[in-house]
Amino acid sequence: MNATIRKCLIAFYSRKGQNIVGGRIADLKVGNTEVVANMIQTKAGGDTFHIESVTGYPEDYVETTEVARKELHSKARPKLTGRIENMESYDVIFLGFPIWWGTMPMPVYTFLESYDFSGKTIVPFCTHEGSGMGQSEQEIIKACPKATIMEGIAIRGASASSADPRLSSWIGKLGIL
Repeated sequence: MNATIRKCLIAFYSRKGQNIVGGRIADLKVGNTEVVANMIQTKAGGDTFHIESVTGYPEDYVETTEVARKELHSKARPKLTGRIENMESYDVIFLGFPIWWGTMPMPVYTFLESYDFSGKTIVPFCTHEGSGMGQSEQEIIKACPKATIMEGIAIRGASASSADPRLSSWIGKLGIL
């Protein structure tokens, strides 16, 4: 099918501020995953939705990792700031997130559990600093068993701003545009 016929949504969780980039802590004005999400939106069209939790994370990177670890172990489902009222109108959902502790941040789990993805195509993408996709693809399959999950792409956070050629190739291979 052609993406001009199929309606796309680019939903992503991204953290600006202190992040690990190339092995050191850097202060990002725009989170790496958001940078990649914007590139995908330029190529695929569609709407964007920034997944955000009501209770934000600490500004300090190390503190954030500890909160994220505790959320993961407790299987927390943080409340989100917004909701997509017309999810049924989307056919393809590009789902983006950084890899935290080997998987998606817990607000992404809240997002996945908030909608019925039956019959939809989910295309995951992530940013990371060495762990690739982690367990995220398997977790998406578990959370959305009636959706088609396409092969995801993992972009090193330090390479997010130069990922355009890789994204073009990946999207072309998916065959959904």
